[in-house]
This record gives sequence, C-alpha cells and structure tokens, in this order.
Amino acid sequence: MLRRSRKSLLQLAFFCVVIYIIVSLLRPPAPKLYLWNTIRYQTTAASLPEARGTCPGLDDSSKPALVVSYVAADGDTVWLERLSSKYNLCIYNVDAPADSSARNLRVPANRGHESITYLTFLIDNYDSIPQAGAVFVHGNRFQWHNDDTLYDNAASLAALNVASALEPTGYHNLRCDWSAGTCPKDSGPAQGSLETYINSILQPWSARSASDAAMPQAFAVLFGGDDYLKNRKSKGLKLSRSDPVRAQCCAQFVVSREAMHRHTREEYLAIRQWLLDSYGTSRNSNAAPRDDRIAGRILSYLWHVLFIPQEDGPVDLAKLNEQACPSAADCYCRLYGKCDLKCNVRGCYGQYRIPPYMRLPDDWAELHGNDIYEPAGVKALHGRLYPKAFEP
Repeated sequence: MLRRSRKSLLQLAFFCVVIYIIVSLLRPPAPKLYLWNTIRYQTTAASLPEARGTCPGLDDSSKPALVVSYVAADGDTVWLERLSSKYNLCIYNVDAPADSSARNLRVPANRGHESITYLTFLIDNYDSIPQAGAVFVHGNRFQWHNDDTLYDNAASLAALNVASALEPTGYHNLRCDWSAGTCPKDSGPAQGSLETYINSILQPWSARSASDAAMPQAFAVLFGGDDYLKNRKSKGLKLSRSDPVRAQCCAQFVVSREAMHRHTREEYLAIRQWLLDSYGTSRNSNAAPRDDRIAGRILSYLWHVLFIPQEDGPVDLAKLNEQACPSAADCYCRLYGKCDLKCNVRGCYGQYRIPPYMRLPDDWAELHGNDIYEPAGVKALHGRLYPKAFEP
C-alpha cells in the first residue's frame, strides 16, 4: 500500500510539474516595465552654461522649427535656406569659435555630436517652441542614412508632411526603412546582454558595441540620479540582459510641442550636463563617456523614450519598441505621401538601400546637388551605386 501511495504521489507531482510548464509557456510574458519617466541626473558642476542658443523668430512663427546641428565640414547652407518658406530655420554653428558677442544659435561645447544642439534648442527656446513642432536634423545634406533614393535630406524635408507625421504619437523618426538601427528583432543582441559586453571588449574600435554596452548604465544614471547611485539594485532603471531597446537610427526626427513639453527645461539641462560633466575640473565619473561617438550614440536611442507618450506609471518597453518601429509602408505614406509602394514591414521597393560600407562616394554631392525637390536622373544614377535592384 505504501509503495502504491508513493507511486501515486510521484505521478501526481510529475503531472503537476508538466501542467505548470505548459501553463507557463502559454501564459503571455509579464510586461517589462522601466521607470523612464523623469530625468533625475544631478550635475556636480558649480555653474551652468549661459543661454546662447536662442533661435530668432520662433515667438511669432506659424511654421515648424528646423533645428540643424551644423559644422563647417558640412559645407554651405544654401540647401537649408531654400527650405525657409516651409520651416523656421534654426541653424546652430556647433564648431564656431568662442565669441562672447554671439547670443543666438550657439552651443556651450562641441560635444555629443547633434545631441548638444538638440538639447540647447530645447533649453534656450523652451517657452518659444512653435505650435507646429520642430524637426531635428544634421547639417550635411547628403548622408548615407538619409531615407531618400539619393540620400538627399533636402528632398526628404521638402516632402515631409509634419502634421501627418505627428498624428500618432507626437514623435516620428525621419527614417522609414529598417535596414539601420535596431528595429528588426534579429538586428543584434540586447544592449545589456553578456554578448554585447563581450563584443565591446573584443571590438573596442566599434562605436556600436561600446555604446550598446554603456547604454544600460547610462539610462539608469539619467533616469535614476542619486537614488540609483546610492542603490545599484534599484529595480526598473537598468536594462536587464534580455530586454533590447528597439529604435530607428540616426537621430533625425520630428516632434510636437506637446511632446517636447512632457519634460521640463530642467530635465533637458540635466541631460546636457550629463554630456558636459565628462570634462573640466568638475568631471563626474557618472557622466557621459568621454568618447563622443559613444556618448552621442547613447543619446540617439534616448529621444523616442523621451518623446513617445506612455501611460501613467512605468514604461512598457515592449509597447515602446513597437511604437518606435512603425512599418515602412505606413511611414512612407504618412511622412512623405508615398502610399502605393511595394513593401514588406522593413522596407519598400526602390526607396532606400544602405550604400556599400555605409559610405557615399566622395563626389556624391557634386553629382546630385543641383536640384532640391525632384532630383534629376534618379533612375540613371541609381544603378551607379546599386549594381542590383533592391528587393524588399
């Protein structure tokens, strides 16, 4: 009798384990929630930079602001000036010589690539952001990541329907194609994974590996502030090893005024000081990495976290990832009016393809810089760069 009872108990226990495993596999996973609602980083600097980043003309403008992070190497700004009928131009001269007499469109330091410009605009123009919102871009007209058949940001900005782009969430990346960034699930390991950490050691020259490995700590410091630094085990601040942040590259986007005002001016100041505190006498070990490639790339994956609205409470990372990666077909239709394309979720036929080695030929601007709205000879020149037709 005792043997039969033991056997029955073992069978029952085995049956219960099997049922538990089946239920666990069928049950939807619990949402991954993060406390990424408010920037809480606290600077150690004795003083903050003076306000020299005002963009003239915003108070009375009915046009969206076009915020441009420009350096001398980007060339002339004629292509931007030709967009002035559509946008209120805010062209920040990032590497201009220090000049105490310049009170407008200056940044405190050439730091974090385009991030220093974007943050300075948000800080110094916080109360003057146009009702129509703002578009944030780089100063170079032709770049490998511009989502245009000729990589021409002039054509993209001329075609951009700002109001339509802002309808779903108040934020939208200017890229539609998924072939760069981290939108596809197979685009790489989670930023906090062991694989990412090992890659950063084996490939110290790779800005992507280094910035991905540094991002979980950076986000935890930015959103956790002193609370995280005093208690490194604070839940909901640091990315787990299995949770990726999915987003489009490459830090060019459109944002509504409401979305920008979801965070206070002081929060944008804190992010900028996180960048600046890496240098000078007040250097803070918890501030941004000193390597600009790494610091700038970390912030390129912060913008959508700041601007895409979430329900009250912690951020649902899975939902945020989905919102940050709309289908290419929907994106091209809403942003650029291209609504009858042959597409899959990642890309659309004939619209974009990564150039070899993520680099445009040195003479690309010379060959394609004559026309701003409808570049001539697209089909003829398309084959020069692409020996094969793109199939989505």
